[in-house]
Amino acid sequence: MLSKNRYRSLYTLLLIVVISSFLIRTILLIKSLPNLDLTPFLLAKIYGVGLFFDCVTFSYAAVPFVLVTILLPDKAFNSKWFRPLAYLVCFILTYLMLFDAVAEYTFFDEFATRFNFIAVDYIIYTSEVIRNIRESYPVNWILAAIFILNIFIFPFVKKELDHSFGAGSRIGKRLKTGLAFLALPILSFAFVDTSMSQVSPNNYADELAGNGIYNLFAAFRNNELDFNKFYVTKDNKVVLARLRGLLQEKNNHFAGSENSDISRVIEHNGSEKHCNVIVIVEESMSAEYLTAFGNKKGLTPNLDRLAGESLFFTHLYATGTRTVRGLEAITLGIPPLPGTSIVKRPNNENFFSWGSVMKDKGYDNKFIYAGHGYFDNMNYFFANNGFDTVDRLDFANDEVTFTNAWGVCDEDLFNKVIKEADKSYQQKKPFFSVVMTTSNHRPFTYPGGKIDIPSKAGRDGGVKYADYAIGRLLAEAKKQPWFNDTVFVIVADHCAGSARKIALPVKNYEIPLFIYAPALVKPQRIDRMMSQIDIAPTVLGLLNFSYTTKFMGKDVLNGDDVPERAFISTYQKLGYIEGDKLLVLGPKREADFFSFTREDGNTTSIKPQDGLLLDALGYYQGANYIYKNRLNRLQ
Repeated sequence: MLSKNRYRSLYTLLLIVVISSFLIRTILLIKSLPNLDLTPFLLAKIYGVGLFFDCVTFSYAAVPFVLVTILLPDKAFNSKWFRPLAYLVCFILTYLMLFDAVAEYTFFDEFATRFNFIAVDYIIYTSEVIRNIRESYPVNWILAAIFILNIFIFPFVKKELDHSFGAGSRIGKRLKTGLAFLALPILSFAFVDTSMSQVSPNNYADELAGNGIYNLFAAFRNNELDFNKFYVTKDNKVVLARLRGLLQEKNNHFAGSENSDISRVIEHNGSEKHCNVIVIVEESMSAEYLTAFGNKKGLTPNLDRLAGESLFFTHLYATGTRTVRGLEAITLGIPPLPGTSIVKRPNNENFFSWGSVMKDKGYDNKFIYAGHGYFDNMNYFFANNGFDTVDRLDFANDEVTFTNAWGVCDEDLFNKVIKEADKSYQQKKPFFSVVMTTSNHRPFTYPGGKIDIPSKAGRDGGVKYADYAIGRLLAEAKKQPWFNDTVFVIVADHCAGSARKIALPVKNYEIPLFIYAPALVKPQRIDRMMSQIDIAPTVLGLLNFSYTTKFMGKDVLNGDDVPERAFISTYQKLGYIEGDKLLVLGPKREADFFSFTREDGNTTSIKPQDGLLLDALGYYQGANYIYKNRLNRLQ
């Protein structure tokens, strides 16, 4: 009888998963209403597809319970010791589902997505992340509140669970039912993936239709996506020929004749300028925070002043939404590949990179990071691509005045940058430093008394303190004997957020770029569109360097005929911008075409354009081919 059936424990688990997922989806739906063009049909799809993913999630979670239900004899299953154990397990499960609701809401509030590969990072790098969470939220109070709420909820679960005990069952019948349950996760593994939650062009609707727990484990499974399997492709010969055409520049020539060889010889007349180069990669410094881009809060007085003293690039796009994606683009000059950044992938050594060019020119290369460089595999990547690494472990006690979960404050970091520059200068070596900041990151804590916004007050304070620290860096650098021979490159790693109705909101990817060298570079405002992958070749062009390049980026100052294009991406979506057109490639072989306005980034669907698609594949499919065949490695 159903009233006394040990498989009722599985139905109880299904009930927990479905009800909690329904509540989470509803809460997130209410939060997303301003960004949804909600119709009854879309609402039905969100909840219908959502229920499907909830059931798929249950099928995986049920596996250990199915095995226990099949294998445990009646005497043990109905024993006095097993029932309390079952209660305890279910109490923990309901607690975890309540915790998941809080965690998903918090994650959605910051990233406007369900759990994804960012959440995977949060699990892998527990030390930094747990400390960051504790510094950002009243964790103990939240955990206690969940526990108390669970005490009131659990009696209803217990009542349902009690129907599992007391009845006898034959092993054959248990096995027959159990095998049916076990078939579900096998079928799900073979035929279900996260792309099936795409129910609308609206990115929020797609996120609501998914299941956060399922997405989390899917991100573990799919940290790389096979471009040729999941994306629109054309014949490699056609694509690579197109790529060579797109990479052709004035006064440069290809080193070989093979379509797959993108090596070009860059030649400049006159002597090279072996100036020092310091690249400041600013955490989350979106263009929207600068007065120069229309912000009215006055958060960036130093950067706003720098805009009139530098080569100020006003139309630069970040390639992605993560620090490692920005570092990849700036260092390797390659468009984003689907999945995780090359910085975090295995076998990421010995690339042709900005570091390899500078090393060949005799530079002392250093990657200097405020935190622990094992995070996101940064130290390994830079150490194996032409850099020495300096991170939190290399700071002496008297060099640290303030720390938080992510590392030392920006002021301490920049003081270290100056000390490392002094070391190279004393050794009579030009230096090339890539510096990664952390202060403009949740929990937004920094030394008190520096700015007029108190520590831990939110993003505005993080932005203003980061700007303050840049002002201090440049003021201190001006006192150094190497200042007049140094080029400062200041750029964001990515924007602070890219959450909008569409998967790739163009405007949100805009970030500032400053090239500051008052003794060497004449101030100018540059409004040309460019990508992070163009920064290295552009700076190398300013230094008048001649070299053989494998960059897929270009010197945007090398004549007005350089085509304007940029790349933006999420974990799965790849965007290609050309003029006022946007092409979005998706992992179900989708190719969606839009026009957009630069002022506000508003997009309008347009009919497919073969030329735009071929250009995009030239870069993206071409980059994938070159990466997979190791053609952008050092020989």
